[in-house]
Amino acid sequence: MTNERTAEAAAPKSKRKMILAALAAVVILDVLAAIFVPPFPKGGQPGDPIQFPADGITSNLELPAPYVVWDLAPGQASSGILQFHPSITSSILTSWIVMAVVLLVMVLATRRMRDVPGGAQNVVEFAYESLQGFATSLGGPRAARYVPLFAAFFLYILFSNWSGLVPPVGKLEFLRAPTSDVNITIGLALVSFTIFHVEGFRNLGVRGYLSKFFPLGEFRNGVGAGVIALFVGLVELLLEFVKPLTLSMRLFGNIFGGEVALGVMTALTVAIIPVALVGLEFLLNFVQALIFSVLTLMFTLAAIEGHHSEQSQHEPGHETPSEGPAVQPALAR
Repeated sequence: MTNERTAEAAAPKSKRKMILAALAAVVILDVLAAIFVPPFPKGGQPGDPIQFPADGITSNLELPAPYVVWDLAPGQASSGILQFHPSITSSILTSWIVMAVVLLVMVLATRRMRDVPGGAQNVVEFAYESLQGFATSLGGPRAARYVPLFAAFFLYILFSNWSGLVPPVGKLEFLRAPTSDVNITIGLALVSFTIFHVEGFRNLGVRGYLSKFFPLGEFRNGVGAGVIALFVGLVELLLEFVKPLTLSMRLFGNIFGGEVALGVMTALTVAIIPVALVGLEFLLNFVQALIFSVLTLMFTLAAIEGHHSEQSQHEPGHETPSEGPAVQPALAR
């Protein structure tokens, strides 16, 4: 019994030592890299003299505009940060790599499903069930059908965010964290925007869904009530077009800003503080993936909510449905 307690007490200490040893190795590696492979000016050659800290900072930073790996229309000029130019950029290439890796891991982990799961299947099932439980705890039973959508957004954005912390990504021109490119985040936001409006039309019908924004039936209660309801509906309609902007810019700003902060601190302090910042970015990237996927889920549930559902719940003789509380658009926003 004493030996078992001793072994249990020694296990956390050994893990702590391994973590400290790994951190020390990273710091030593950073210091040696700064000595033997020093940074060089942006666009220069290794060994060129640098001006500290300006060249050290610029050598660690990516421009907002993505690098074009394969130009599909060489005769046309590039359009800058927002790419309307047909091309395969570094962020698109990295996005394909992230998707391929995630799909490959999922297929390999679940190709032989067993009642008693092995290690890989157990991890995948635990991750999916955790996301499922979290989604249904937020949106109730109605959210169950949208768990695959929620999980897909979360996993893709999470690993896209984390890819920027892998050393080759961002150091090589043709590799860049997808979510640090505003074109990718705008694309994700437009996909989300399309999904929750399609679900709104599919669940409520064209007339029912449009009545949320054009409540012409309120004119039956008087001209004043109708004008006020129509004004509120138009405000709601305008706010719908703000959602893609807030979704895309929040994700892009946090990921790109984190990379800028990490690049600046790496140039100024070489090792110790950047190691701590990587840990912080690891956590913040997780939070940003969760925020985007949760907002997509909430916007979808708000879109399928009828305009008069809350009012009808308070009418005499109306029974509260068993499917859970309604998600109001104002709360979701």
